[in-house]
Amino acid sequence: MSPRQLKILAAIVEQYAEVASPVGSSLLAKVFSVSSATIRAEMAELERLGFIMQPHTSAGRVPTDKGYRHYVNHLQAGDETQSERRAERALAARVNSGGLPERTIRNAVDTLVDLTHNLGLATIGNQLYMSGLSNLFGQPEFVQAGQAQQVARLLDNLEPWLQEVVPNKPLSVYIGHENPIGRSAGATLIISRFRSQYSDNSYVGVLGPTRQQYRDVMHLVQRTGQALEEAFYE
Repeated sequence: MSPRQLKILAAIVEQYAEVASPVGSSLLAKVFSVSSATIRAEMAELERLGFIMQPHTSAGRVPTDKGYRHYVNHLQAGDETQSERRAERALAARVNSGGLPERTIRNAVDTLVDLTHNLGLATIGNQLYMSGLSNLFGQPEFVQAGQAQQVARLLDNLEPWLQEVVPNKPLSVYIGHENPIGRSAGATLIISRFRSQYSDNSYVGVLGPTRQQYRDVMHLVQRTGQALEEAFYE
């Protein structure tokens, strides 16, 4: 993939996350200050490589799971934005005011729900905390009953799967078909592992559509895991 194609893919991922509708060549032509024909040629190549797709004739393009994975793998750390700093302050305030461990966990999950508009979840010991189901099933991707059923299946099996697999990275991202359960749901699971006196393998994160603001959500989920670990080891 050329540097320009990588930038075009990133623009499609980010714009689609923002507006939830396929991204057309005319918009990208303005962004990149080139002709629509040039953008169409680049998009055709990205489609041939399997990074984007055209959901229906004469529509713009949307990312595929492969495209999202390539985008996530090539995200580069940048300067922290003002919105990220505000989100971190809100997170720290709510986590540190938790008091009891259960309240601390719930505050962290509720904050993720408020800031990412996804479903928030956490596991600690053998307990699973969830909040924001209305956010999840209110997304346009999950209007169809079949997809909603796949998401529900994923949620039903999430805790035993985490206990079995034990993801050991500080941050893990499972995009679409990468999810071991509910592969066809079009959902992304972003989780951060954190340690506590209750369990070395506790997790906090979000579940939402593959259409995500990945940079912001991944940063926030990782910071939430760090904040919980700090809170439990004070």
